Amino acid sequence: MSSVMQKLISPQACTAAEPPRNKVTVVGVGQVGMACAISILLRDLCDELALVDVVVDRLQGEMLDLQHGSLFLKTSKIVADKDYAVTANSRVVVVTAGVRQQEGESRLNLVQRNVNVFKSIVPQIVKYSPNCTILVVSNPVPVWSGVNVAGVNLQKLNPEIGTDADKEHWKATHKAVVDSAYEVIRLKGYTNWAIGLSVADLTESIIMNMSRVHPVSTMVKGMFGIGEEVFLSLPCVLNGSGVNSVINMTLTDSEVAQLKKSADTLWGIQKDLKDV
Repeated sequence: MSSVMQKLISPQACTAAEPPRNKVTVVGVGQVGMACAISILLRDLCDELALVDVVVDRLQGEMLDLQHGSLFLKTSKIVADKDYAVTANSRVVVVTAGVRQQEGESRLNLVQRNVNVFKSIVPQIVKYSPNCTILVVSNPVPVWSGVNVAGVNLQKLNPEIGTDADKEHWKATHKAVVDSAYEVIRLKGYTNWAIGLSVADLTESIIMNMSRVHPVSTMVKGMFGIGEEVFLSLPCVLNGSGVNSVINMTLTDSEVAQLKKSADTLWGIQKDLKDV
């Protein structure tokens, strides 16, 4: 006796379905991870989305919730598991997992704990998707000499912009931008939507091989007199290969000094990390 499925459908193809071509994985299904996931889905950037987390109940709940809404999406396959095998054949892997700073905890200890987490995550990602591009969610930096409106450089209009000598007090605008996340955290407890939308924008440039410029962290050893292996935000060209190239910015002396200071601060923490 024929089943309902056999009565409904007559198979024609005899070959197995091809693997996904634009699969995206999001590691971590907290507020940031899910903002990244839904932003990527709403922009139709992947033909399969995989979610990974160690908190199984929440992971399964988020997967089911997205699957229920997939009728309104163009991504037909949404999967999830704590086993990284579910991430196989990903083109882009977005890592949002990490540990938060505890009250009174030093930056060195916080970074060390996150390094330990990443040492368990990255080998698993590479095992199943050796050719993927990994996007680690972090905070980029704005630079005054690079700020422009419709191609007009603001520093040329006001050479003192952003400095203490600036009579228009643009430094306050810079501070407001830097501190904006803290205000959101104060009001709602966390930030996620702007991060998710930003990550989707980066993902689009990679998936679509667009060669667009984005401020992302990249290795800066050998640039601007920096001698250590640290990662800092610079304008980079993103395409299908990930960070394809770095824009050679013309920085002011004070900006170069600030960049070197950031590099020294990062290296001061990195050099004391333990290989556990």
